[in-house]
Amino acid sequence: MRGRRSGQRVGLQQPREPDGRPAQRDLQLRRRALRRPGHERRRAGSVRAGRARADQRRRLPRFHVRQCRALLGRGESRLLQGHRRREAGRGGAGAQRHVRGQVKLPLFGLNRFDARSVDAFAADVRRVEQFGWDAAWQPDSQLRRRDTYVLLAAAARATSRITLGTLLANPINRHPTVTASSIATIDELAPGRVILGWGAGDTAVRLAGLRPASIKELEAGTRLMRALLDGQKVEVGAAEPAWLPHHRPVPIWIAAGGPRTLRMAGGSADGVFIRVGTHEANITTSVDAIRAGALEAGRDPSSVRLGAIFHTVLVEDEERALTMARSMAAGYYEYSPALFGPPGLPWTGPDPEKLKKDRHVWPDFHHADDLEMSGRVVDFLPVAAADAFSLRGGSEHVAEQLVRVLRRAPCEFDHVVLHPIPNPRFPGDPEQDYTARVARDALPRVRRALA
Repeated sequence: MRGRRSGQRVGLQQPREPDGRPAQRDLQLRRRALRRPGHERRRAGSVRAGRARADQRRRLPRFHVRQCRALLGRGESRLLQGHRRREAGRGGAGAQRHVRGQVKLPLFGLNRFDARSVDAFAADVRRVEQFGWDAAWQPDSQLRRRDTYVLLAAAARATSRITLGTLLANPINRHPTVTASSIATIDELAPGRVILGWGAGDTAVRLAGLRPASIKELEAGTRLMRALLDGQKVEVGAAEPAWLPHHRPVPIWIAAGGPRTLRMAGGSADGVFIRVGTHEANITTSVDAIRAGALEAGRDPSSVRLGAIFHTVLVEDEERALTMARSMAAGYYEYSPALFGPPGLPWTGPDPEKLKKDRHVWPDFHHADDLEMSGRVVDFLPVAAADAFSLRGGSEHVAEQLVRVLRRAPCEFDHVVLHPIPNPRFPGDPEQDYTARVARDALPRVRRALA
């Protein structure tokens, strides 16, 4: 950024070839490398997609140059001191809680609730707390759900123990200063039991016609929020440094699946949610990236808390469960095709974008309204692919798979989020829905096995 004027703003610059043409995206190259020969992407479609991405970039919010310089160019000492203070002296959210011998039991949470109204959400989170769940997470997706922070505020008033947090917010839909203010306010209502989980914002951002955050944008936003939540004054390009009067030491966790983002998260976040499925090879690769990033930043890798997000297909019928699990696997490939590499999985079908367009899968394979339909679209995926990216079956089978995954993992997790598949339907039988069945029939088995 050297040489720019102080009032100039910078955003993500698209890589260019030597002749000035836009470079092909890494995502397309990784997909092509993993696909079977004979399924070449049409050039015309790539050109149209490139133009659409360029239009999206022009509409994105951008960080001020002085903000980037202050956050990415400064020394790490003050931020690391804040990390160490929180690790040493803070209980509540993110703290180690259950230890049995050599195995630490994670805190179990979920991220789908009855959000038909604010009152319904608060009542459902209170019910989840009573069932024995440890954490309640809410996505920040403005075109799919009610306002995240209004919902969390209501849940904070209705509960007393459960950890509350976003999973996930992003730096595109809301500026990081706005997010920092909002999450600090929630922590006033639920002191010590709030976590900010955020990331690039794939679905929430794309539905608004925007582009997910780049790694640099995510890192700059993380450092800006960390400084504000720690009560520091930060240069953001305004007449005076920014300061958050109601600052609270809320932990910031980054949810990610790509190696570069995981590496960045290891160097800048309080914790990292690994979102790479259930296969040991992908989990190991992710943990290695996080630890490497921590070392590069001069941090103790063990100070970075770890969490995992597992899509959980709680369906007794084996064929239906397998079909939905295939859709989950396709969703991972859609956004992170490199995840098929470490487990040695093939993708023998057409490009996911073409499949979605031709077979009317919307908005993606993870969030389609009919997951059985979207799963049949990718019936070419082997069973091994379904196994590598989700848990599936009845409560007993889900518990067995979860225990196996946690025992084989190269680390201990502080948080495990069991993402319900399909989405729980409300209203329903409160004693037989996902929330009750997993809490009653699966989690006790897992806790006994790990203890």
